[in-house]
Amino acid sequence: MCVIKEHLPPMNPIKFASIIVTYRCNARCHMCNTWMHPTSSDEEITPQDIARLPAIPSINVTGGEPFLREDLGEILGVLKKNTSRVVISTNGYYTERILEVVRKHPWIGVRISIEGLPKANDELRGITDGFDHGIRTLTELHHFGLKDIGFGITLSDRNVSDLLELYHLAKMMGVEFSTAAVHNSYYFHKDDNIVSRQEEALIALQALIDELLQSHRLKDWFRAYFNVGLANYIKGNPRLLPCYMGSESFFLDPYGEVRPCNVMERSMGNIKQQSFEEIWQSAEADEIRQLVAQCPCNCWMIGSVAEPMKRHILQPLRWIMQQKFAGRPKSCSR
Repeated sequence: MCVIKEHLPPMNPIKFASIIVTYRCNARCHMCNTWMHPTSSDEEITPQDIARLPAIPSINVTGGEPFLREDLGEILGVLKKNTSRVVISTNGYYTERILEVVRKHPWIGVRISIEGLPKANDELRGITDGFDHGIRTLTELHHFGLKDIGFGITLSDRNVSDLLELYHLAKMMGVEFSTAAVHNSYYFHKDDNIVSRQEEALIALQALIDELLQSHRLKDWFRAYFNVGLANYIKGNPRLLPCYMGSESFFLDPYGEVRPCNVMERSMGNIKQQSFEEIWQSAEADEIRQLVAQCPCNCWMIGSVAEPMKRHILQPLRWIMQQKFAGRPKSCSR
């Protein structure tokens, strides 16, 4: 029996969503096999499907490679009506295509995945001259005057020694710098991602944390705490903060499935077949939220951490105060 939309209770406030607009990708990443399982353009969610989403303050548009969508500009036009911020994650290869979209939508943010200095990046990304394309795109976006730009690294055994140099490069360019670590999930089609050079990764992260704490920007101090959590994840420990994916955040995949995150494969429902309100307030969604509360994965990615850091702000604040003013021991030590 159909649920009458008018009788549905108010939805839980949604603070973040990640919209995976395609599984097509020009990269052949070592830590992600999504490119082996591409979607076809005729089965991917349309701008009209995306228009059925509610107002969401912050949205990440990702893939695959989102700039392979010829209608990406139309998607952004739809999203602009119901969000304050959209950031597109890209490998930065298609410089002219990216600039064309940004010229029409200068309100968006862009984050480029750069996995190391040229040799490591191109090996990990599986794209010839991928580093050159990524840096060229960053340079051109900066020249254009786009404010919300940056790049990020996914830590693995191959690139731990490049972490600090990439941070210094980001500082020199005046762009944002983000970090992640390899994960296993249905989304990446990987179950063998692991950081075996753990000690080297922890040393590199500690050096980054120390430099972030020396910054005059409050935002960098919170990023230092995020990287403490990343080190904690690499060591295999439980999350420093609870996970609320599926409760205040979700992933929408290219087929229209609304999932709690990019690790738990189970779907709450399909946006092509139901209203978002019906999906979000369904018994299936409630059951998935209970599974998230018991999830053993302990992932630590910015999409599942940013909002909990705001909700439990006293925890990172206490850590920051201890590190800045109390001379406590090093954060990543075993």
